[in-house]
Amino acid sequence: MADDKEVEKTIAEDLVVTKYKLAGQIVNRVLEQVIAKCVPDASVREICEYGDNLLLEETSKVFKKEKDSKKGIAFSTCVSVNNCICHFSPIPSETDSVLKQGDLAKIDLGAHIDGFIAVVAHTVAVGGGEVSGRAADVLLAAHHASEAALRLLRPGNENYAITDVVQKISTEYGCKPMEGMLSHQLKQFRIDGEKSIIQNPTEAQRKEHEKASFETYEVYAMDVLISTGEGVGREMDTRCTIYKKTDEVYQLKLKASRMFYSEVRNKHGSMPFNLRSFDKETSARLGLVECVNHKLIEPFQVLYERPGELVAQFKFTVLLLPSGTHRITGLPFDKAQCHTERTIKDPELNALLNSSTKSNKKKKKKAGAEEPMEVETAA
Repeated sequence: MADDKEVEKTIAEDLVVTKYKLAGQIVNRVLEQVIAKCVPDASVREICEYGDNLLLEETSKVFKKEKDSKKGIAFSTCVSVNNCICHFSPIPSETDSVLKQGDLAKIDLGAHIDGFIAVVAHTVAVGGGEVSGRAADVLLAAHHASEAALRLLRPGNENYAITDVVQKISTEYGCKPMEGMLSHQLKQFRIDGEKSIIQNPTEAQRKEHEKASFETYEVYAMDVLISTGEGVGREMDTRCTIYKKTDEVYQLKLKASRMFYSEVRNKHGSMPFNLRSFDKETSARLGLVECVNHKLIEPFQVLYERPGELVAQFKFTVLLLPSGTHRITGLPFDKAQCHTERTIKDPELNALLNSSTKSNKKKKKKAGAEEPMEVETAA
């Protein structure tokens, strides 16, 4: 398989950059279309199915000449509402959810081309209009925290600099980052690379989580999740639908398990997958149990904050190139829709948010060299 190749491909190669950016363009287009579906009385299940179908359709149109190239969904479309933190993507046998006016809907999805992954998440107020109170606080906290993270995602900076600034900005809005949530380095066919950035770590997590410096030619999925509550996720009775193959080895006993695992390996490789991608859900559920019990497959659990709390999310993919930090996914966020008395008072945070996202290295521009991607710079 392509993900077993020994030589690691990075964005030092122009073709790899092209594939990342193409995946990013697809993801942004699909996100826009999924957001348009997030209206009052819409079915979350139908929106998620629509997003996944679009991702498959769009990725099938590119790099057709590379016969061995794998492409498709890197992360199944999720729409997690209000106090639901993440990974809500119901299949036909599970309870659906219907959007209501004023709901905060977090849309999360991803695509890959030849294993080069672009992921994105965006939060919208269903039905549009003015957002006030705690909803405005959490939206602005998540937006500004993600913008600050973008400015710190530069070669030489450390992961804990982002951890700390996300914490400070959340505090300015009376909110908390979700405890222990990770933003990972991305590699070919790997959505959870070695280096990561942790949010709101406990003392134990801070001791265990390794410090790391960012380096040129690395790719990251920066994921910011902020809550109006205590910032602790918990599982409820919602069944998980998204899973991923691990590197563990075990001789499965049941025929159903072996068939399921073989299909996962051939169809999805090490990419996360949704049970809706299997023709027979009952057989998939049956085969899944032994695989999960022996850690061959790991779940992406649906997590919740306490009822009544709100969670906002912004996620983007960045390429750390010599010419600067290129954000390849993410849509503009209209801060004017949010009305709150809270503001960021810390002058250092404001200075960071008002700084440019472009590299300040001065170097001669080669003919035909590309400028860093234009991103919003005003806080």
